[in-house]
Amino acid sequence: MAFQTITEMFLQTTTNHADKYLYYQRRKDHWEGLRGKDIRTTVEDLSYGLMSMGVQKGVHAAIISANNPRWGMADYGILCSGGASVSIYPTLTATQVAYILKHSESRVVFAEDEEQSGKVLEMWDDCPDLKVLVVMNDARVTGKTLKGDARTIISFVDILEKGHEYGKEQNLDFEAMCAAHKPDDLLTLIYTSGTTGEPKGVMLTHKNMVTNIEGSLEHITIDETDSLLSFLPLSHSFERMAGHFLAFSRGTAVYYAESMEKVGENMLEVKPTVLLGVPRFYEKVYGRVIESIGQSPAIRQKIFWWALAQGKAVLKLEMAGKKPGWLLRKKHGLASKLVFSKLKERVGGRIQFFVSGAAPLSAEIAEFFASLGMIVLEGYGLTETSPVLAVNKLEKFKFGKVGPAIPNVELKIADNGEVLARGPNIMKGYFKNPEATAEAIESDGWFHTGDVGELDEDGFLKITDRLKSILVTSGGKNIAPAPLENALVMSPYIEQVMIIGDKRNFVSALLVPNFDKLEAFAKENSLPSSKHEALIKDPKVLALFEQEVENAMQPFARYEQVRKFTLLSREFSIEEGELTPTLKVKRKAVFDHYGDVIEALYSESFT
Repeated sequence: MAFQTITEMFLQTTTNHADKYLYYQRRKDHWEGLRGKDIRTTVEDLSYGLMSMGVQKGVHAAIISANNPRWGMADYGILCSGGASVSIYPTLTATQVAYILKHSESRVVFAEDEEQSGKVLEMWDDCPDLKVLVVMNDARVTGKTLKGDARTIISFVDILEKGHEYGKEQNLDFEAMCAAHKPDDLLTLIYTSGTTGEPKGVMLTHKNMVTNIEGSLEHITIDETDSLLSFLPLSHSFERMAGHFLAFSRGTAVYYAESMEKVGENMLEVKPTVLLGVPRFYEKVYGRVIESIGQSPAIRQKIFWWALAQGKAVLKLEMAGKKPGWLLRKKHGLASKLVFSKLKERVGGRIQFFVSGAAPLSAEIAEFFASLGMIVLEGYGLTETSPVLAVNKLEKFKFGKVGPAIPNVELKIADNGEVLARGPNIMKGYFKNPEATAEAIESDGWFHTGDVGELDEDGFLKITDRLKSILVTSGGKNIAPAPLENALVMSPYIEQVMIIGDKRNFVSALLVPNFDKLEAFAKENSLPSSKHEALIKDPKVLALFEQEVENAMQPFARYEQVRKFTLLSREFSIEEGELTPTLKVKRKAVFDHYGDVIEALYSESFT
C-alpha cells in the first residue's frame, strides 16, 4: 500500500481527490457534497481545536452519532490530532454510554444532537476524565450546571473556529502531524456489543486497519468510479473499516443514508454501485420481493418464477466454470429484460455487488440474489480482527460460506471446531483487560474467534455457530442453532427466532411473527381480532405456524428439529436490550425476559 497509517491515507486521498465530492448528505430536497479539500480543511481545523483541548497521543475522544459527514470528519480530526477515537452506538442508553466513556477514559465526546448530548449530560458526573462535549449539529444544549471551568460544552462550528486560530498561533504543520503517526500507534477503541457481560474495549492500531484494508482489497475491488450508500452504524467495525476507511482510501463517494427507514428511497436517488449490509437487510429485501410477487397477477407470478429458474440454471453453470448454451442464453436474456432489470432498478440500477457481514447469511437468500444477477459477497470477521478475516470474491464464491481467508490472514480449525486466526489485523488487545487478552490470543499469535467452523478443500470457510451458542441436549446431542434459525426466518410469516434446547430433552423455539403478514392472514381468514396478543393464540394462526415450522425443519435430523414453539406478541428490540446494535439476539436478555414462557414449553411431557 502507498500508506502505512490511516492519517497518511487521509492526506493522500484529500490531495489526490481534492476537487472530488467524497461525502454526501441529504439536505431537504437535494444531496449536498463535500469535496476532498473541504474535508481536509475541516479536519485540519478540528484537529487543532482538539489539540487545544488536550487531545494528543495517548488521549481518547469518543463519537456518539448516527452516520453523517461530521462523524467521518470527527474521526479523522481525532486521529490527526494524535489521539485515538472511541466509537459509541447512538442506540445505547445513557448508562451504557457512561460505561464506555468512563472505561475508555475519553477526554472529549462528540454527540450528534440534543438527544445524544442529553445522555452525556445525564451521566457526566460519573465520567471523571471527560472534559469537553462537542455538539455536532451546533444546537445549544442546556440542562446541566458545569462545575467551574473544568468542563466545556462547545458546538462543532465553534471548535473549528477555535482550532483555526490555535493553528495559526502555534504555527502548526498539519502534514507533519499526520506523518508523525507510527503503524503500531493506537487508532481506535471499539467496544464489543456485549452479547454476554460488559462490553470490552478492542484496541486496534493503524497497522491493524491498514493491513485489513490491504487484504480486503485483494478480494473486493472498488475505486473512485464507485459510490457507496452508508447505513450500517459507523460505530461498528464492519462499516468503519469498509464503508469509512477503505472507501475513503479509494476515493469512493460515500452517501450517508438519512435513516434505516429511508435506505430503499435513498438507493433509488443515489444509485450506489456498492452496498454493505447485515443478513437481516437482505432477508427483508427478499421478503418484500416475494410478497410483491405473491400479490401480482398469475401471469406475472409465472413469468417471475420462470425467469428465476433461468437465472439459477445459468448461475449453476457459471459457478462450475461452464458456459450456458445458445438456448439458455436466449432465455436468460429474456428473463433479464422482463424481470431482473426491473428488480435491479429498485436498488438504483447500478449495483455491482453487495457485501454481507456481521452474522451468517442464508445460502438460499444468497443464491436468490445471485440468480437475479445481484451478487451478495458474504464475508466474516470480528471487531478484534479489524474486522475482515475472509470474504468471497466476485470471480469465485460459494453460497453458505464466507469465502477464503484474505491474503495476509491465516485460518485453522482447532480440535473443538473453533476457528482460529492469525495475521497483522489481530487486535493489540482488550483495553485495561490483560486477562481477557491473554485468553483470546495465544503466545504464537493465534486468535480464538469463539466461532465454530469448517474449511473445505478450496480453503472456503463455513461458520456453523458461536461456540457458546452450541446447544447440548440432555441426550448428549450437539446442535448449532444458527442453521435452524436461518431456515425458519425464510418463512414470510416469521420475523425473528431464538432456538432453545441446551440441557433440554428436545429443541424448541421462540418465534416472533411478521405481524404485517399475520394481520393480512387474519383479514383473509375473517379472524375475530387483529390484536397481536389475540392473534398469537388463535387456533388458525397456530396451525399456520405449525405448518411453517414443519416445512422449515424438513432438511434437519430428527433430533435437531423444533418440536414445540411459542409465538411472541412483540419483536425483540435494541431498546429492550434484546438485540445488539447489529441486530444479533442477546440470548441472556431474552431468557431473562421470557423465562416463564420458555419453562412453559418444557413443563408438560412431550414425546
